[in-house]
Formats: sequence, structure tokens, C-alpha cells
Amino acid sequence: MDSDETLHVLPDGDRVWVIKTSTAAGLLPQMLDRFRLGHQDPLIFGDTGEPEGVVVPFELWRALDTRVFDEDGFDTTYTIARARLADPRPSIPIEQVAAELGIDLSQPVDDSDLPKS
Repeated sequence: MDSDETLHVLPDGDRVWVIKTSTAAGLLPQMLDRFRLGHQDPLIFGDTGEPEGVVVPFELWRALDTRVFDEDGFDTTYTIARARLADPRPSIPIEQVAAELGIDLSQPVDDSDLPKS
């Protein structure tokens, strides 16, 4: 009997569980409930045991889509900051936010374009 899940090794060595498409379809309502609770882990599916599709929360998809076309990173930073401010859960450390935004806190900030007081 075939399993509904297959462990797949990616070229970089990471491993992901791939769920059969027919099984994934039945899990969509549960995934939506998880997304509503703030979980962001994806549902990876395919018919051949290899990843062919993925379901992620809409806001995560928007952030990824924006990042593809946002050369300066402003839109992505704004979207992430806005989502964080709207989140009722406890605050997270600034180091974690910086890492998520790709900011190195040990580097000086270029403020040459800001008005001098």
C-alpha cells in the first residue's frame, strides 16, 4: 500500500514531506484553520513523491511575491512591519525581526538621506 506522504530530499540536502495531491485536497480546510491561528508552515504536495505544489498563507505569499519585484526592499519591510503591528500576540525580539528583514544590526545605518536636525 502506498503512503500518503513521501520524504523528499532537496538538492541542498533539506528534507520535506510531500503529500499526495488527493490527500492534500482533503487537508485544505485544516490548513486554513492553522493559517487563521497564525501558523505559516506550508502544505507541500505532488503525485510523484516530489514537490510539485505548495500551499502557504496568503500574507506569506504576498511577502514573497513582493520580494521578487521589490529591489529596494521597502514594500517587503512595510508589509512585514504592518503585519507585526496588527498581530495581537506578544512582541518578538528586535533581533528576530531584523533577521527576518535581512538587516544586520551590527552594521551602521546609512542615514545620509535624512534631514539633519
